[in-house]
Amino acid sequence: MDFTVLAKGIALAGCAIGAGCSLIAGIGPGIGEGNAVAKALEAIGRQPECKGDVTSTMLLGCAVAETTGIYGFVTGLLLIFVAPGTFMNFLG
Repeated sequence: MDFTVLAKGIALAGCAIGAGCSLIAGIGPGIGEGNAVAKALEAIGRQPECKGDVTSTMLLGCAVAETTGIYGFVTGLLLIFVAPGTFMNFLG
């Protein structure tokens, strides 16, 4: 029995499962940024004079939070397009 075919199938399945799991990372930043914007609007509604400070801090926080989603997206793309070719070359 040729175990190379089985090994290639397992490697491709692992890449697909890993890519799916890493793309789920986009959910967290979306929820977190939505909560941050909601609280910022609430703070501006209570004290309109602090609009500039709250807005700039919120934008900085959203930018930092978005990097998590971008890392997950890049990891998913690498697992979809780069890793299978690498595994196939390695397995022969």
